[in-house]
Amino acid sequence: MTLTQLEYIVALDTHRHFVLSSEKCFVTQPTLSMQIQKLEEELGVKIFDRTKQPVIPTEIGAALIAQARVILREAAMIQQIIHDQKDTLSGELRIGIIPTLAPYLLPPLFKQMREKYPQLNLVIKETITEEVLSELKANRLDCGLVVTPLQDPSIKEEVLFYEELFVYVSRKNALYDKKYVLATEIDPDQLWLLEEGHCFRSQILNLCELRKSSDFHFKYETGNIETLKRMVDKSDGITILPELAVMEFSKSQMKLVKRLKQPGPAREVSLITHRNHIKTRLIKTLMEEILNIVPKPMHKLQNKKVVEINY
Repeated sequence: MTLTQLEYIVALDTHRHFVLSSEKCFVTQPTLSMQIQKLEEELGVKIFDRTKQPVIPTEIGAALIAQARVILREAAMIQQIIHDQKDTLSGELRIGIIPTLAPYLLPPLFKQMREKYPQLNLVIKETITEEVLSELKANRLDCGLVVTPLQDPSIKEEVLFYEELFVYVSRKNALYDKKYVLATEIDPDQLWLLEEGHCFRSQILNLCELRKSSDFHFKYETGNIETLKRMVDKSDGITILPELAVMEFSKSQMKLVKRLKQPGPAREVSLITHRNHIKTRLIKTLMEEILNIVPKPMHKLQNKKVVEINY
């Protein structure tokens, strides 16, 4: 049994396709197939059911692959120790980030990290929280930028900052002339929401207490906050925006932004890792750079109240 063979079975479990897995491992398909077969012969078990399309692990294969991921994570610790002892920050950092953070956090973060750490390779995946958690546990990501708390014992959460939530209203809406808005004043039939699966949607439903309503409906759902803004601009609707989304608004746009009753509702943004993560120095550096980007008043929960999330 070799680490290379373990890498191959993990790759095949990840991609469920021999050709794609071999490409990701930079070997030929016959080489990958032969090494997996040799491992199966050595162990005396079938790791994959090749009669299924896509190929899937057998019951014992799934257990072996889970352990292989642990072994590969521990083996990678040796290389990480070497990186941590060097003066220059290098290596690869795989980051998952939710779509409601990515447009506002990634552009300045990329610029900053590229200038300061040119030898560091950032690999970014934009996806929903559920997928970030799954990828972390499968060792396909090193860390994630999501909204917390998650209440997952296998995940470590490091709170970075708090984003206040604001109401964004159309000029045609009855709430446009108000300075402050009560959650109870928001008409569910005028509210534009993100699609199912987004934690931000869950927070808005809880904030507006819409789960208690039996007669609301939504005309349109999207996975993009920028789309929600445009829908409000072209209608008499309303949406809820996180603080980073309004920071670069013009004076004209800020007239459409209304505060909710104080203490202002907020979401907690954290950097999450698996409990057994290894890239400590890289992750610490990432956290520091993010905090350099986010305004200091957002680092603390002052005059704000975190809105519950239903995962």
